Amino acid sequence: MIKTPQIINKLGMTLVVAIFLVSCKSKKIIAGGNLGDIKLNTKTLVKNHYANALDFKTLRGRLKIDFSDGSDSQAYTVSFRMEKDKAIWISATLGIVKAYITPTRVSFYNSLQSEYFDGDFSYISNLLGTELDFEKLQNLLLGQALFDLRKDKYTTQEFNGQYQLEPKKANELFKTLLQIEPLNYKVAGLQLTQPLKDRILDVHYKNYQEVDKKLVPNIIDIYVKDKNKENNIALTFKNIEINKNFNFPYKIPNGFSKITLE
Repeated sequence: MIKTPQIINKLGMTLVVAIFLVSCKSKKIIAGGNLGDIKLNTKTLVKNHYANALDFKTLRGRLKIDFSDGSDSQAYTVSFRMEKDKAIWISATLGIVKAYITPTRVSFYNSLQSEYFDGDFSYISNLLGTELDFEKLQNLLLGQALFDLRKDKYTTQEFNGQYQLEPKKANELFKTLLQIEPLNYKVAGLQLTQPLKDRILDVHYKNYQEVDKKLVPNIIDIYVKDKNKENNIALTFKNIEINKNFNFPYKIPNGFSKITLE
């Protein structure tokens, strides 16, 4: 049961930050592998990562979201829809909370409080401690590298049975670490830290599943720290359908008050 306006608004932004992928009745869980005798150089590893990217036009299904900020914990199951590179849409039960994201727009509303937010990606960027856009958010939810690995040079080493990539040229503002599964070349985990601002974004993909011969995330754990504030988000994806035709019904009701997020 939703207790306060603050929790509803947190849910709204959580839905905006964390939306996506998948499972089906006959899903096949793909466990993480181990390097063993598999040794690849960075160039080949990066090539395999992009060759194994999820190819789709549309996705829809249900998403269970567990959210905790240390003082409040909530769990919700929502419907979601996605058109690759174009739109992400979610709707809580009876449309009480809806969110709609495009490359230029971030919007959500909740009917219980008659409030809405309509803006750009700046709030999500501040929340996660790094500049985000639609493509980066989409990559995060699909198990792809957040940044284009083909544009910079990386060192690769073994860490806990996985490939760990780190930029050769250190960034003065933040540090990036990326772990790649050795069998499916999907992201196993990523971490972005901003030591000077005491910010951390830590994402772990517990496993992947096979849907229509395509690999998609099964469970994603997201940890966000900004100074003394911490959020934990767990995503579980269910009942996915790929490449079906559907629309994105979204209209902010008349008379709702606009939320100002600082």
